[in-house]
Amino acid sequence: MNKVIAIANQKGGVGKTTTSVNLSASLAAQGCKVLLVDLDPQGNATMGSGVDKQELEVSIYDWLMQNADFAQIKQVSTALYDVMPANIELTAAEVALLQMDKREFLLKERIGLDCYNYDYVIIDCPPSLNILTVNALISATGVLIPMQCEYYALEGLSALLDTVEGIRSHANPNLQIDGLLRTMYDPRNSLTRDVSRQLLQYFGESVFRTVVPRNVRLAEAPSHGLPVLIYDKSSRGSVAYQALAGELRKRHAAQ
Repeated sequence: MNKVIAIANQKGGVGKTTTSVNLSASLAAQGCKVLLVDLDPQGNATMGSGVDKQELEVSIYDWLMQNADFAQIKQVSTALYDVMPANIELTAAEVALLQMDKREFLLKERIGLDCYNYDYVIIDCPPSLNILTVNALISATGVLIPMQCEYYALEGLSALLDTVEGIRSHANPNLQIDGLLRTMYDPRNSLTRDVSRQLLQYFGESVFRTVVPRNVRLAEAPSHGLPVLIYDKSSRGSVAYQALAGELRKRHAAQ
């Protein structure tokens, strides 16, 4: 059984796409067969994987809504993981899904049919708790929550955890919290340290030991269409995501 991980947080700018791309690259570098599903109409995970969203003839929209052939749509990234690419067309799917019966289960259906041979399916969710994010959470075996250690982070986290609990109760009883990931971490900032302590105190082992630092190379890599592992393997950002991949695999092995 493959692991399907939704990278989710309704707050924007917390490192969801950065985590989706770089975790996918790091898992692939460790020998896993990985598919990155870009479920955000902005298509940033697609671009960050070296696939030009403007040049797509078919995309995740066609896979979800037109039942198009998976093999003809998936792309291979610069880091040798597969990508189900997205662009602005996915916005139309969001609208169309609202008119469908069992709309929350469409992605789960597609993944079950086409993605069984992957070790990991990583889903980059949009920055909202919309029908696409609900599809991702119903499809997932686990949810990984990237978050900055800042004042509003805990409030947003509470709303997401309520959503996860509701989905676990009504649609996906096997959904687990794979972990909370502290991103853009700056230990010189006292607020960052305070929020980090609160997270560890309240959530304990659910918080990944790996911390992703603020890192220029990590910020630069997407503009080159590269995961940081390819752009600068020795950078602190790259080392952090390689450590995260190892920690995640250990958690899954222990389950």
